[in-house]
This record gives sequence, C-alpha cells and structure tokens, in this order.
Amino acid sequence: MSISDASLTALRVLRAVAERGTLGAAAASLGYTQSAVSRQIASLERAAGTPLVERHHSGVRLTPAGQVVLRTASAVIDRIDATARELSGLPEERAVVRLGWFASAGAALIPRALAALSRSHPGITVLSREGSTSALVRALRAGTVDLAVVASSTPFRALDCESPPLLVDTLTERSLRIAVPAEHALARGDSIDIADLHGQRWIGGIGNDRVFGVWPGLDERPEVAHFARDWLAKLQMVAAGLGITTLPAALSAAVPAGVRVLPVRGGPQERRRIQLARLPQPPTEPMARLAEALRAAALDTDATLT
Repeated sequence: MSISDASLTALRVLRAVAERGTLGAAAASLGYTQSAVSRQIASLERAAGTPLVERHHSGVRLTPAGQVVLRTASAVIDRIDATARELSGLPEERAVVRLGWFASAGAALIPRALAALSRSHPGITVLSREGSTSALVRALRAGTVDLAVVASSTPFRALDCESPPLLVDTLTERSLRIAVPAEHALARGDSIDIADLHGQRWIGGIGNDRVFGVWPGLDERPEVAHFARDWLAKLQMVAAGLGITTLPAALSAAVPAGVRVLPVRGGPQERRRIQLARLPQPPTEPMARLAEALRAAALDTDATLT
C-alpha cells in the first residue's frame, strides 16, 4: 500500500486535523466521531508508511511527513472541489479569496477593506471568517484560508515554528489602551498613569489559557470581576460602570457611548501588531488586490486614531 492509495476522505480528515489542532475538533467540524477520525488518520499513516501526526498535551501536530502530505492533500481537495463545481454547471471560482481575521480586526479594519475592495474590484468574492490567531495560522497551513489577519504582542515572535516560514507583513503597530467608563475618575485626563491602575476592577477574557483584558505586568494580583469573550460585551460592561479593560487601538473607533479610550503613561509600553500572513508562494491576483485593500484600510484606520 502506498500514499497513492489514500482515500479522499482520509485526505480531508488530515486537513481538518491540521486546521483544528485536535482530533475532537476535527471530528466535530466534519460530523464524524473521534474514533472515525482516528481510523482515517491511521489508514493514511499506513499508506504513507510513516507517522503523520504526533500527540502532545494540547492536541495534535503534524510531523514533517504530515506537512508534506498536507500540501498535496490541499491541492488535490481544491482541484476536486473545483471539478465538482464545473460538472455541476457552476463557474470555477478563480476570483474567490478566503480570508481569516482575529476578533478585534472585525470592528473597523476588515469591513473597511472589504467595502473598498467591492467598489474597486467587484469581480472578487471574499469569503471571510473570524478565528484566534493560532487557529488562523493552522488554517493557513491546512490551506483552508488564503490570507489571515492576525495579532501579535510583545515580545514579537514568529507565528509558528513550521517550515517553510509564513510570509508576514505588518499592517499596523500601536500601543495597547485602556477603556474606562466616561464618568470614571481615570477618564478625567487625556491619559492614565500606570500607577493609577492599581486596585482597579477589571473585565477580562480568556484565550489560549491566558487572561486578557488586564494591563500586562501589573505588580499586584488584579481583581477580575467579570469575564467575557465578546469584545462588545466587555465594552458594554465598561459603559455600565462595571470595570475597566484593556483595548487594542484598532477597536477605539467602535466603542459605545459612555466609554473613553486612553493611553497609559509610565512603565514599558505594551505594543500590538496587526499582521497579514500567507503561505510563501506567489499570491493570486485576487489575493494581491485584497492585500492592497487591507494595507490601505490599516493606514486609514491609523489616521483616524492619531
């Protein structure tokens, strides 16, 4: 048995595992049981004659051989899907770009870029979805998104350790800010001294086993009164006077009434980058046009925040 005997189902399962990061999440996305996913991976490994995934504490990771099979699998799946569309009488979707973006980019950057692209290049269709930076990086590797707008914080590191390295373009870099109720004592000036953050009630969120929403590096154990994953919910809690939270500068244009967004003085400045990532291969024309629209929208957003 050789890899040429691998089934299309097994190839789709491998791509789902690479994108989702766990067998359970891959099974849920495909509508399979986890044992069925495990059997498909095992059959693919027998065909390849080598392990394709390795287990670790937080899920699974593709081996170097798995990455090689994944690249071929993605090309085969995309080609078969295009053939199926053609046989169904549907036009081949050459002008479709699949875009992934992290949560706060959807407040201003993504809508602005997509609206501009629809005006300048109406023939390009963008299919987009939100995800965490780590999930979007896996999706890039799996070939299920073409471009990903991701977030990076200090100290800035590579998005992953896979080879070949992703191509990453920094769209903007700005300091982290604080969102406070408009009637709060901290809202009286044009900035907040870092010493005044002590003893505050925070509204936080959890992602990748980390607590977000609290100013990094505070020399005290912060009081996190509320947790929320959704940015809008967190900002509405701030507006209601329930606490304060950190805020990426990109979200400043989307805050509700009753909230002030201020920079912090003193201590190390916490920087956040918004980056555009893709696989290291020549982009299609639609991908290049979308990248241009994202860069222009980032410049426009920066101008409104200055």
